Amino acid sequence: MSILCGLPILECVYCLACARWAWKRCLYTAGHDSENWGLATAEEFEPVPRLCRLILAVYEEDLRHPLWAPPGGYGINPDWVIVRRTYKDTNGRAPPYAIYLDHDHADIVLSFRGLNLAKESDYAVLLDNKLGQRKFDGGYVHNGLLKAAGFVLDAECELLRELVEKYSNYKLTFAGHSFGSGVAALLVMVVAQNRDRLGDIDRRRIRCYAIAPARCVSLNLAVRYADIINSVVLQDDFLPRTATPLEDIFKSLFCLPCLLCLRCMGDTCIPEEKMLKDPRRLYAPGRLYHIVERKLCRLGRFPPVVRTAVPVDGRFERIVLSCTATSDHTIIWIEREAQRALNLMLEKDQVMGIPPKQKMERQETLAKEHTEEYKAALQKAVTLAVPHAYSPSPYGTFEEQDESSGTSREASVLGSSTKIRARESWDELVGRLFEKDDTGQMVLKKSQSDGP
Repeated sequence: MSILCGLPILECVYCLACARWAWKRCLYTAGHDSENWGLATAEEFEPVPRLCRLILAVYEEDLRHPLWAPPGGYGINPDWVIVRRTYKDTNGRAPPYAIYLDHDHADIVLSFRGLNLAKESDYAVLLDNKLGQRKFDGGYVHNGLLKAAGFVLDAECELLRELVEKYSNYKLTFAGHSFGSGVAALLVMVVAQNRDRLGDIDRRRIRCYAIAPARCVSLNLAVRYADIINSVVLQDDFLPRTATPLEDIFKSLFCLPCLLCLRCMGDTCIPEEKMLKDPRRLYAPGRLYHIVERKLCRLGRFPPVVRTAVPVDGRFERIVLSCTATSDHTIIWIEREAQRALNLMLEKDQVMGIPPKQKMERQETLAKEHTEEYKAALQKAVTLAVPHAYSPSPYGTFEEQDESSGTSREASVLGSSTKIRARESWDELVGRLFEKDDTGQMVLKKSQSDGP
């Protein structure tokens, strides 16, 4: 009899728990992720829509007769395309990519396309990973994506070196969408660790824009490489928020809504402190740019606002239950909304009538603010005691890799990633990464032998 009396109580507790979960999830919007971040400026956000179009161009077979160009076209001079690599050229070891010499913006761009659902080789790269399998520069990365990045650097190293040396005032930019964003992010990290292979290129000349990024690096690496990696997320995009390993996501493509709901139920119950303490948990890399254009309980899209930060905690940890969680992941829609956001920024600057001299001063101020924010993020990672925030994990939860078992070319690219630093104090870390300029402000050092 007592058991029967207890059943209604258990049912009430269960119903209250479900109601609490539904309340938290249904009221959680994309705006919560970046509500405390600062607003991006036109100067720093300008490359994003342009690079989205360069990524889209990789899908085309003939740029002189494009089939998928957005309104206004790609804005690309086909004669400036240096190389185009297809699946046949990469033998499925990396997604198709192109190298474009953008003389208008003094930029050498290597852009990757996203996942091809019809190609088994893309799935093979994504499935080539286990939790904590690959160590890189004191953190963890996705094993298959790192190998793809190493393959691309080996294949294009000589060409990139020639271009970097010939156009010494040009930046070297890596860009990619979704699956390609993971390869691009890890490629720029490999280049930063092997800058001598590109003529000892200055670290400040290299950068990466990961559009709709995959979660491919551990937290310490996500923060430490924020000076050269920029991730762009549109509203409710599911991929940067889904901590489920990539291989599980893409094995469940045809039931993705079910997977996302299960992840929602799980991540609601996981304390954020526990997430931060897991050194193997992967995150979207670098500085984050969040395009927000919808609000809670309000229909339709609003003028997009771009917020940016280098957060340590709250890096898109919670999935947003939204009917646009998958459409916000498409590169065509991201390009469109990024261009809208940039146009609004430029219109605002024009209305304010900012003189050229003040614009230059604003750019200098912005660079200093980014440096200070980057420094603060590094410090917060240390104060939160994030495992191996600036040194390798002492408790070896990864599977050690025998680099000598791979090809000699792969070992030459990835070998430097296993360098181990002695644990250093916060003051020593700052002294190694930063220096004072003429005005007394802390700025990144021009030459860094092995990255931050």
